[in-house]
Amino acid sequence: MLKTTTKTAARGGKRAGARVALTAAGEPVRIPKTAGERRQRTGEILERLDRMYPNATCALVHRNPWELLVATILSAQCTDKRVNEVTPGLFAKYPTPRDFAAVKPEVLAVDIRSTGFFNNKAKAITGAARKIVSEFGGRVPRTMEELLTIPGAARKTANVVLGTAYGVASGVVVDTHVQRVSQRLDLTRETDPVKIERDLMAVIPKERWILFSHQLIHHGRARCMARKPRCAECLLDPLCYARDKNLPPGS
Repeated sequence: MLKTTTKTAARGGKRAGARVALTAAGEPVRIPKTAGERRQRTGEILERLDRMYPNATCALVHRNPWELLVATILSAQCTDKRVNEVTPGLFAKYPTPRDFAAVKPEVLAVDIRSTGFFNNKAKAITGAARKIVSEFGGRVPRTMEELLTIPGAARKTANVVLGTAYGVASGVVVDTHVQRVSQRLDLTRETDPVKIERDLMAVIPKERWILFSHQLIHHGRARCMARKPRCAECLLDPLCYARDKNLPPGS
């Protein structure tokens, strides 16, 4: 069970019920009050993420932008591990967008069944392939505006493809890990992915958007899980005042 970081102050001039933010070791965490303090804390968060995940990159195995687009569509409500188990055989069977465009969705659905939501994903992938073949000469477009016209490519998917395949910092990828970690770190208090991305783009330097997205995704998988986060082994712990930190008994 997660321990809350809210404690009742018995004495010492603090009002009863005041929140006391703690590290996993039980030490107090200083919560920034001013804009300058918040900017400094954000810089420290980025520095510590660099120490933990200096070479973070997309976990989806791919050889080109099209394969990354397909893998990203398949990753919805599915683990990257499972997607990486499916895609080698899938891309051997359908090597190019034209091959995907020629297959019927109900046939493709059988090939991707283990990734879940296979009927919707099959329709999205075949639709994306036909759009790319007919309107973009078989090449995945390089702009957000064009990518958003592709079936199955909402902002998250478009950001993944643009950032990882083309090195274009069009925004911040907001998946479930990025949403959870950025909320715990108080980088946003929004719940809508579009608004979360807006907040993150405002506080994270543009040149860091691509790496930052990968780092938070890796962090959400490795340490800052939804249940029982590994706060004691996290370099961000001294900067984190999330209410659902995993504190030792008695904290």
